[in-house]
Amino acid sequence: MSADMQKLIGANEEDDEEEIEMDVKEEDNEDHENGQKHIAAQMMLGADGVMPSTSHQFQIQQQLQEQVSTPGGGARRSRPLEEKERTKLRERHRRAITARILAGLRKHGNYNLRVRADINDVIAALAREAGWVVLPDGTTFPSRSQGSRPAGDSSAGLTSSSSQMLSQQVPPTSLQGVSSGYCASVEYNACHMKGVFMPTPAPYDLSSSGHSQSSGMVGNGGEQTESLPLIAGSMEVINEQIIGLPPKLPERDFAGTPYVPVYVMLPLGVVNMKCELVDPDGLLKQLRVLKSINVDGVMIDCWWGIVEADAPQEYNWNGYRRLFKMVHELKLKLQVVMSFHECGGNVGDDVCIPLPHWVAEIGRSNPDIFFTDREGRRNTECLSWGIDKERVLRGRTAVEVYFDFMRSFRVEFNEFFEDGIISMVEVGLGPCGELRYPSCPVKHGWRYPGIGEFQCYDQYMLKSLMKAAEMRGHSFWARGPDNAGSYSSHPHETGFFCDEGDYDGYYGRFFLNWYSQLLINHGDLVLSLAKLAFEGSCIAAKVSTGGTKHPVMLLN
Repeated sequence: MSADMQKLIGANEEDDEEEIEMDVKEEDNEDHENGQKHIAAQMMLGADGVMPSTSHQFQIQQQLQEQVSTPGGGARRSRPLEEKERTKLRERHRRAITARILAGLRKHGNYNLRVRADINDVIAALAREAGWVVLPDGTTFPSRSQGSRPAGDSSAGLTSSSSQMLSQQVPPTSLQGVSSGYCASVEYNACHMKGVFMPTPAPYDLSSSGHSQSSGMVGNGGEQTESLPLIAGSMEVINEQIIGLPPKLPERDFAGTPYVPVYVMLPLGVVNMKCELVDPDGLLKQLRVLKSINVDGVMIDCWWGIVEADAPQEYNWNGYRRLFKMVHELKLKLQVVMSFHECGGNVGDDVCIPLPHWVAEIGRSNPDIFFTDREGRRNTECLSWGIDKERVLRGRTAVEVYFDFMRSFRVEFNEFFEDGIISMVEVGLGPCGELRYPSCPVKHGWRYPGIGEFQCYDQYMLKSLMKAAEMRGHSFWARGPDNAGSYSSHPHETGFFCDEGDYDGYYGRFFLNWYSQLLINHGDLVLSLAKLAFEGSCIAAKVSTGGTKHPVMLLN
């Protein structure tokens, strides 16, 4: 195997050396031809610009042959051997780099490149993968999917590509009806020809204005040069068909487009703290208006603080049942949100719905059930994830409380699930119903664009942090960062989040991994119980992106 590889490498090196020598010989031949042309021009014209006689021409021709045949002659310049060797080394080094690039692209990028590909093939392959159109002559421009080509760029591209194609494919002597001004400057407006250069789209060119090498010219006499597709016309045809505006897009047929249902969010306070409809008649009128404009359904929050407000596992669904019946009678559908957070204090909130009263009583005696910042300030917007598995809520854990609430809803409104009236259930996972930490509360002094603060200083989360640190063998890591700034700090103002700060150290990576994993575990645990409670129904969760938009993640 190794012997075969050595033979193959040796063969490749010999091929490279042969190509390098051929390149060097071609350069020498070009010098030789240029010298012959120069001497031939001197032979054709005398010093005074008069054509010499026949005998004089014969003498000059003999001198030319002697100079060419003589090694030290002035007509043919012999390149130094050292310069040739340097050229070979540079070419060999360039080919080695290109070979490594090609090998990596073939191995890791699945590029279909020829064996003798060069760097131009690599650039063309990368440009095509990025969505550009690369013609055989090297002309490159965006495809139709990236937008139409600007008029100025199109004309420039046409001029350059046309000049290259004409110089490569059609001999200048065979272009009949083309003025010399066109051949020199390749400017369409500077010539008076009637022949039109009309490109034929290449099979891989998706652009309507793309150029191709399969082109031709028609002269004044209508004589065809080469066996290429030809067309006669004026410059207006070129402006309209080649570099003009893109063709009008055909009208699209949306008959096969999947239907997208439309749901309207009902006001947050449509049900009061006694679980009664605030304005049944007004709500019915609004629902009828929505039905008249062909809305599919409505979305409503089922607040934990309203339904289970007075005592554990005592659920009052009266207001929601009446609302659901109204929706069902109008043949609308429902999307229901299991809201386990308090309403009020956030942007856009015009009502106040706190957590259940019995939970607030537990919080007064044990405030560690709420998220806590470094200064000891509590956030009562939702329960801390540190008690997800702690039986501190009258003998139940937090996730057990969430599950009992969801199971009660599923049993209470079973007929609406069976009839398909409830099409989706969104599960609240944190503040504002989102899977995130309450790190930026306005009531604690946060102002945009502050970085916020870590919410991990209740005793239950610190207990989890201590356990994680001991498992890593560094018990002194059981603490929150002491240089992470305040709610309205900027990253560069802190020692933890600044460039090359502590976040990238051993402790910083450990802490951030624990902090983020706690969030993921909470979402995974609650959603797994929701899937059990609403088996067979569509479940969704809201994930924060740091802005005002809140994408909804659908789960099977």
